[in-house]
Amino acid sequence: MEIFKVFHIEAAHRLPNLPPGHKCSRLHGHSFRVEIHIRGELQADSGWLMDFADLKDAFRPTFEALDHRYLNDIPGLENPTSEVLARWIWRRLKPDLPMLHKVVIAETCTSGCIYRGD
Repeated sequence: MEIFKVFHIEAAHRLPNLPPGHKCSRLHGHSFRVEIHIRGELQADSGWLMDFADLKDAFRPTFEALDHRYLNDIPGLENPTSEVLARWIWRRLKPDLPMLHKVVIAETCTSGCIYRGD
């Protein structure tokens, strides 16, 4: 069984490793859509995999670290591509969320990435 919860993060960034003329090398922002997926067995007593409120609580510190921030200032996100961001979120969540299955990042309505762990 797999469940997920969607979060929306507003953040600015720039991609410093791109050529100077590339539009993404300039400061810009995104309304990132972040999906946190967990996978496991249904709990017989509750009939669910995990309480969605517990999933929200597990993500809260990460959300607060990212929302309305300049991502490049966050250690580990100096080159904050969607791929780097997904892996960064994974590494923060996995120790306290062992059933974490994947992190999905959409930086626009049509572009994003999926990360399933190291």
